[in-house]
Amino acid sequence: MTTPLAQAMSESALGLLRALTPGQHAAATGPFNTPDHREWTYYSGPRAGLALADMSAHQRDLALALLDTGCSAAGAKTARAIIELDAITRGAAEEGHYWIRVLGSPHPRNPWAWRINGHHLAVHTTVVGALISSTPLFFGAKPAHITHGPHAGLRTLHREEDMARALLHTFDGTQRDTAIIGLPPEDIITRADPLADPTKVPIGLSYAGMNSTQQEQLRDLVSLYLGRAPQPVADRVWQDAHDHDLTAATFAWAGSDQPGQGHYYAVRAPTFLLEYDNTQQGANHIHSVWRSFRGDWGADLLAQHFEAHHRRSNS
Repeated sequence: MTTPLAQAMSESALGLLRALTPGQHAAATGPFNTPDHREWTYYSGPRAGLALADMSAHQRDLALALLDTGCSAAGAKTARAIIELDAITRGAAEEGHYWIRVLGSPHPRNPWAWRINGHHLAVHTTVVGALISSTPLFFGAKPAHITHGPHAGLRTLHREEDMARALLHTFDGTQRDTAIIGLPPEDIITRADPLADPTKVPIGLSYAGMNSTQQEQLRDLVSLYLGRAPQPVADRVWQDAHDHDLTAATFAWAGSDQPGQGHYYAVRAPTFLLEYDNTQQGANHIHSVWRSFRGDWGADLLAQHFEAHHRRSNS
């Protein structure tokens, strides 16, 4: 059983792999159960996989086409903007510091995964039959706002910043006392942990403690993060969140409520977490992530798959 999205991912991954030389293919692939499957980072530096810098222009186009299948149209536009921003920062001669890796065989019968990972971008996709997981999903930007030069005025991840601050500014004094939890951390709290621990993250103001307009703004903020994923994935996760999570969600803010000053926020719910931090380089350096407590790396989908497979094997 498959879906148009899962089929498109499979075809895109296979098209890329067919275009690689034997050496490139070996670098770009690995077994699904590789021991470092859940190791990742959003900092600079090499990763396992094949670097875009080591591809031909045609191969790079195929890799970015695979990236597009793992995001919504808006998410893909932002992901490509992050790659372009890194090239602007490093200089065109230094672009391509992103690595692609395919784990397992891109076939509907088997669970498989792929990732594109590099400085300030980490797209992790797990495909289990017709279902797809898109977390951990990390977007970052440095600088988040270019203030001079030929790209002056360019802002990356501005909605993540502006929407959360707009919500904060609607809170009355009592709400602010609950939502604002002190000084901001120097980075997202979960960092690149293989599994996100919700107990590390502040709670803040509850959904029930907000009025209906504020609740709608919080829903819009959650939708912005979930909307980075392909539409079928976002719709499934959003429905699950709407049915079970949103009324138990909380919003916490740390630091200044003014632009240009260090700040952090988190939306914490029973099954998912959104984290955002902008404290480095004069509060012009954004890290943001969507984590699933039960679905990172497709863990929930894999559990369903192996449970169903076990039942068939014993029937």
